[in-house]
Amino acid sequence: MIELTITDDVAHVVLDAPGRRNALDERALAELDAAYDEAARAGVRALLLRGEGPAFCAGRDISGVDPATDDVTGYLDGLVTPLLRKMSAFPAPTFAAAHGACLGVGLGLLIATDVVYVADTAKIGSPFAMLGATLDSGGHALFYERLGAHRTLDLVYTGRLMSGTEAVTAGLFSQSFPATDLRAATEEAAAAAASGATRAFLASKRLIARLRDERLALWDAVAAENADQAALRDTDDYREGFAAFQEKRRPRFTGR
Repeated sequence: MIELTITDDVAHVVLDAPGRRNALDERALAELDAAYDEAARAGVRALLLRGEGPAFCAGRDISGVDPATDDVTGYLDGLVTPLLRKMSAFPAPTFAAAHGACLGVGLGLLIATDVVYVADTAKIGSPFAMLGATLDSGGHALFYERLGAHRTLDLVYTGRLMSGTEAVTAGLFSQSFPATDLRAATEEAAAAAASGATRAFLASKRLIARLRDERLALWDAVAAENADQAALRDTDDYREGFAAFQEKRRPRFTGR
């Protein structure tokens, strides 16, 4: 179900079970976890995640789940959360191209990705009102932070799904595109990042994670920026960037 290819320093991770809208069971989660490990070992400088077929990911595959014996904790705490943490900490810029249903665990995959481009017709929200279950995989945190309490609970209670355009307007994700343009736009962004100053990008990625998780105050964030800038001074890409500026040419970054 999970396909990984690496081209020009970009890892392409594809959810490939279109018949079930790329819903994820335990095996698929393990394969996705392994794909991220393999991409990290390969030293890629960017990663792109997308789904085949009519949807990005409709969430957990519950087609064969018996509520009486469902190991919810094993699935969420044991498989989903470790995967999302791994995705979030991936040692290169990550991008997702999301179309169709982006729900449940599928929404979580987007939350754990650095930059998310969505089709304007994507469907994003909380479908759990009809299941007697609750939003998971980080959905509450994302919606509350960007939408506030009232709009979050409106989505939860009603099960209404936002379009990709609405989600971007609300600040949930980066940009929306017509579905026919989505993949190309995301691939272009990932390719550009893969030829960029990787260590500088990762410094920003780490600081954004600290701002999110530690709620750094302004001057603490400034101090962290200053320390990162001092460390970057000794990298090849920092020297190359300054040289290219002074020589009025495009920089040739190597990620070192």
